[in-house]
Amino acid sequence: MQESHVVITHSLKIPITELQFRTSRSGGHGGQNVNKLETRVELLFDVAHSSCIPDLLRQRLLSSLSSKLDSLGILRVVAQDSRSQWKNKQLALGRLAALLKSALKVRKKRVSTKPTKTARESRLRMKKARGETKRLRKVVIE
Repeated sequence: MQESHVVITHSLKIPITELQFRTSRSGGHGGQNVNKLETRVELLFDVAHSSCIPDLLRQRLLSSLSSKLDSLGILRVVAQDSRSQWKNKQLALGRLAALLKSALKVRKKRVSTKPTKTARESRLRMKKARGETKRLRKVVIE
């Protein structure tokens, strides 16, 4: 039995009806299977126009997944690892869920820091020592 939703978080579930699956012939191993069956699965999800995503989450998804979306705001996930179309569909659904879940995580803002006075002095001491070592290696011709 196939589930009717893909669970991303406890508050966000994507109905299967909003996902579009395309199949095609897969490359790689499989012998005759590769030549005859369409086992490669391409999952398309319209992030920009999905009715199940609240506006706040949609903006976060669009910004964090911008490199993975096409110009229409459609996310494309491909799976062709298995020789079975059903397994590849399950893999694609899992990858979609993982991708959306990681995109929705709120990242901590980086706090810029400065090196301590001791660290700066230590760095300069090491530079002086390296310079002195190199100076002593020089061959002086008179």
